[in-house]
Amino acid sequence: MSAFFYVLEDDSRILFVDDDPILREFAQVNLASPNTQIDVAADGSAALGMLRAKAYDLVLLDLEMPGLDGFATLARIRADPLLLETAVIVQTGREDVDAIDRCFRLGATSFVMKPLNWRLLSYQVRYVLRAERQARAGPPRAAA
Repeated sequence: MSAFFYVLEDDSRILFVDDDPILREFAQVNLASPNTQIDVAADGSAALGMLRAKAYDLVLLDLEMPGLDGFATLARIRADPLLLETAVIVQTGREDVDAIDRCFRLGATSFVMKPLNWRLLSYQVRYVLRAERQARAGPPRAAA
């Protein structure tokens, strides 16, 4: 039997946006770690308010929500100069190519399918966070 370890080890703040209250609770249980804070929002409007109030490293964004859906929320994130650099992983049960293409055209960082496999999602989040941090740091310097 292997010992439990946290996939998300680095300090990070993640916003999980989904209209399903059970998924929001699962996100807090399955993604949180001693170094990772998971906040939740039930719709796009609430998410945008939270994003403007606190700095988040990554947003996990559902597409199908009442009111401001994931497409509109993503477009507003990318249109806001303060939020433009925030990594966004879109999560959805929609498998149609048009939805996937639209998400990436709007600026999604990555895309995952529901039902969510929480362990795999944790690794996807870790990968995206590390890639974003490396991109911001710039290319490595050559040794002198």
